[in-house]
Amino acid sequence: MKGRLWLAALAFLLATAPCWAAPRPYRNFKVTVYIPVRVVRRMASDPAWMRSSWKTISAALHVDQVFIESYRAGVSADGAQLDRVKRFFLAHGVAVAGGMAMLAAGGDGQIRTLDYALPQDRALARRMSALTARHFNEFILDDLYFFNTKSDADIAAKGARTWAQYRMQTMDWVSRNLILKPARAANPRVRVIIKFPNFYPSFQGMGFDLESEPKIFGQIWTGDETRYAPTTDQQLLPYESYEIFRYFENIAPGRNGGGWVDPIAMHDLDRYAEQLWDTILARAPAINLFEYSSLLRIANPKNRAAWRDLPTTFNYWRMMKKCCGVPGTSGFKYPRLANVAAYALRQVDRIAGHLGEPRGLATYRPLDSSGEDFLPEMLGMIGVPIEMYPHWPKAHTVLLTEAARQDPRIVAQIESHLLAGDRVIITSGLLRVLQKRGFGQVTDMRVTHSIAAPTRYVQGYGFGAGTMIGKSRPILFPLIHFYTNEDWAVIRGLDDDGGVPLLLMDHYGKGELYVLDVPEEQNDFYSLPPRVLDALRRYLTPGLPRLAGPARVSLFEYDNGALVLESYRNHPVAVRVIDRSAHLEDLDNGVELSGEPVAAVRFDGGGARAGASREYGYELRVEPHSLLALGVRS
Repeated sequence: MKGRLWLAALAFLLATAPCWAAPRPYRNFKVTVYIPVRVVRRMASDPAWMRSSWKTISAALHVDQVFIESYRAGVSADGAQLDRVKRFFLAHGVAVAGGMAMLAAGGDGQIRTLDYALPQDRALARRMSALTARHFNEFILDDLYFFNTKSDADIAAKGARTWAQYRMQTMDWVSRNLILKPARAANPRVRVIIKFPNFYPSFQGMGFDLESEPKIFGQIWTGDETRYAPTTDQQLLPYESYEIFRYFENIAPGRNGGGWVDPIAMHDLDRYAEQLWDTILARAPAINLFEYSSLLRIANPKNRAAWRDLPTTFNYWRMMKKCCGVPGTSGFKYPRLANVAAYALRQVDRIAGHLGEPRGLATYRPLDSSGEDFLPEMLGMIGVPIEMYPHWPKAHTVLLTEAARQDPRIVAQIESHLLAGDRVIITSGLLRVLQKRGFGQVTDMRVTHSIAAPTRYVQGYGFGAGTMIGKSRPILFPLIHFYTNEDWAVIRGLDDDGGVPLLLMDHYGKGELYVLDVPEEQNDFYSLPPRVLDALRRYLTPGLPRLAGPARVSLFEYDNGALVLESYRNHPVAVRVIDRSAHLEDLDNGVELSGEPVAAVRFDGGGARAGASREYGYELRVEPHSLLALGVRS
C-alpha cells in the first residue's frame, strides 16, 4: 500500500514539476507577477495554455508569488476559476495571493472607477471583496483603487466639500466598510494590501489618503512605473522609480512590501530595465511585474540604434545568446519580455547586497500635498540624491519645495531649524507662497513678477568676485528681489542687461537659508551647463559625495559608503565622483579605483577653504542607460 502511495506521489510530482532547470531565486529580493482577471479566466478554461505559458515564463524568470485577480472593469472570475488557477501555482511551488482592480465597465479608453455614491457599485465592491478573501489569505488592491466620477449622485453627496475632501473621506469609508469589513467576515485571517500609484501629487484629488490609508491596510505597495516620459501624459521622470519607493518607505516604515513595474509605453527595452533596477536600488524587498501575458511578448530591440553595440549594462545581444541562442542556429528562439526581466534583475541582484540604507538630500513633502510637482525627481535627474519624508526630517540640511505650503506651521518649522544652526533650502515656488504668510520675519527675499533669461553663469559673490561657469541658450527664471549686502547670490545668471540669482543665501540666527530659483519650465534644468549643475550639487548636498558632470545622470548614495551612478542618456558620458574615500572598488567586478586628491574650493571663488575635509575625485565613464556601482575599498 505504501509503495503504491509513493509511486502515485512520484507520478504527481513528475506531472506537475517543471522538466527544465528552473532559475535560482534572487538573493536580495522576491519577484511577483500579477495575473489580470481576463488571463485568469483563460487559464481556467484552457489548462494547456496555462501550462505552456507558465513553462515559457518560469524557464526564464524565477517567480516567488503570483497575484490572481478576481475583478477588473466589469469582468470577474468565479470561485471555481480562482481555485483552479490557484491550485496550479501552488503545485509548482509558487505562493499565491488575490487581486482586484476597482474599475467600472466601459470608459471609452478613459479610466472610470466605480462610483461609490451608487448602491450597485457599493454592492459590487462588497461582494468581490468577500469572494476574493474566501479564496486567498492575502489580496492586493491594484492602484486603480481611486475615485474619479462626478455623477449626479456624487454632486449631491459632495455638498459643500471640495472634491478632494469628498473623495478622500469616501474612500476611507469604502476601505473600512466595503473592502475590509466583508473581507474579514469571509476570512478573519485575510490581509489586504493597497498599492499606491506613481502620480502622488494628484492623490488627494483622486481620493487617495496618505494619512489614513497606510494605517487602514496591513501593508502598502508602491507603483514605480515611469515608462517613457515624452509619449505619456504624466511625463514621469525615470528617477521616480527610485524616489517614490523611498517616499512611501518613509510613510510606512517596514510595511512597504515592494515596487510595481510594467512595460507600458517603455519606448526601448533599456527603459524597462531601468525601472526594475531603480526599484531594487531603493532597497525594495520585492518587485511585482505587471502583467503575466506581457512577459510572453517578444522583446523587440527597437529604438536602441544609438547604443546597441556599446557595452551597456543591459546588453540585448548577450542576453539573447544566453537565453535563446544565436539567430540562424538550431534551437534559436526570440527572447520574451520575461527574459529581459530576468537578465536585468540578475544584474542588479549582483550589487544589491553591497548597498546599505539609502540617503540623500532630506526633502520634506507633507502628505497629500501638491506644488512644483515632480521637482524632487528633476533634482534626482541632475545628480542630486533625494530622500523624501512626509514629516520634517532629522537632518542638518532640509529642502522644501512649494508642496511644503500644505503644512500650516511651515514658517515656524523653518525658523526653528535655522535658529538651531541648521540649513534650509527653499524653492522660488515656495517663497512666492510664503512671502504672503509672514515669511518676512525670516527674510526679505521675494519673488517678483519679472522674469529674466540668462545665457551665462557665475559662481561666487562679493564686489564682482566670482568665476564664469558656463553658457546656455536663454532659460527663463523668475526674478527674485533681495537686499544687497544682506542676501548673497552665490550662483547667478547673466544676460546682456543684468542678472538673476539662481541660488541666494541669507543668514538667520546661526543658520543659513538658501532660495533655489526654479526655471519657468522645470525641464530646463537639463539645459544648464555642467559646471552650473556642479555648483548647485555642492550647495545642496554638503558633506555627501557628489557628482560632477551633465544632467540625466543620477547618483544613489548609501550609509555604508556605496554609490551607484546611473545614466539615462543615449550616449556615453564622462563624469566625476567626488568622495572622501581615497579608494573605491567596482562592486560588479571588484576592480580597485584610486582617487586623485581634490583641492577644496571656497564658495566665494577664493582659494582653498581652511579646515575642509580631504576629498578625492574619480574620473569615470558611464555607458548609456547603464549602472556603475562603487563601494569603499576595505
